[in-house]
Parts: sequence; structure tokens; C-alpha cells
Amino acid sequence: MPRKDEVRERRITMEIVVDAYTEDECVAGWHCYLEENLEFAFTARCVSESPLSPLLAGDEVEVIQMAPIEDCEDGMMVEAEWLEDDLILPLEQLEGIGVGERTREAIEDWRYWVARGYGC
Repeated sequence: MPRKDEVRERRITMEIVVDAYTEDECVAGWHCYLEENLEFAFTARCVSESPLSPLLAGDEVEVIQMAPIEDCEDGMMVEAEWLEDDLILPLEQLEGIGVGERTREAIEDWRYWVARGYGC
């Protein structure tokens, strides 16, 4: 578990889940934040394997957009192209490659949220 990051905690609390009183509102807050801050399309590398994904650590994909909110009820998912296939992947298993600061920070915010064991 990562050490508590007060700056990140404040940003998440005050900007992402500030008005989230239900699980659905929390999911909507995260989905909206990520959709607004991830600069699509971008290349990402798999940094952790997941039973929800065929990717192995080190695989690279082209992330093209957020998955529909209906697919994000159990975690934030993105649509990506990999080996000529279109996949829906858990965002926490990815890190951006050569992405801008806004995209990097948004991905790291979600990965921090998951790693700390927080949930909607």
C-alpha cells in the first residue's frame, strides 16, 4: 500500500468524489474526472496483470477512450487497441508512456485510489 499522499488525497476528496454520497455518484465522479483529464489516444504499458485482462506485464496498448460508465461499476475501465483487437481494460493495470502531466496525474490518482483500498 502506498504511503498516504495528502496532496493527492485532498485533490481526490475535493475534486473527484466531493459530491459523491452513493456508489453510483462516486463512479460517475471518477469517470468524469478521467474522461476530462486523460488525453486520448495515448500509449500505455501494462504494469500489473489482472484476471480481467489478457495483458502481461510489459505489453503495450493504445488507449483510445474511457469505457462506457456502465462498464466501470467495479472499477475504471478504458478501451484500448492491442494486437489488432479492441479490449476493455482496468485502468489500474496501465501506466502512460510519454504522456502529458495531466494524463500521468489522472492515471496515478486512480492507481493510488485502488492501491490504498478505497472504493466507491
